[in-house]
Amino acid sequence: MRPVIYGYMRLAATEEEGDESTRVRRELATYAEREGFTLDQVFTERMGANESAFHAMLDAIKRTDVKNVIVPSLWHFARLPGLQDAMRQHIEQETGARLWVIQGQQR
Repeated sequence: MRPVIYGYMRLAATEEEGDESTRVRRELATYAEREGFTLDQVFTERMGANESAFHAMLDAIKRTDVKNVIVPSLWHFARLPGLQDAMRQHIEQETGARLWVIQGQQR
């Protein structure tokens, strides 16, 4: 049985849940399978949402045995490199999970 991995993505304010979301989910699932995982839940951050998908993901990691998270790129966390690093460190230090980043990986 393959280990489970969670996904995380942020939709731009101009994007609707639809084609872009479906494309990114497929990309996450393909990469996860190639690396030996089964993609489970994908936490999707939406601008203006009442609840933070990032915090919901952290809570889910703490409640389960899932210790891997995949993102399309660090830009899905933030635009500023310092904030990207801070969010990555927060995931790793707060939950012990490993972060997998698709963009920039050697194929």
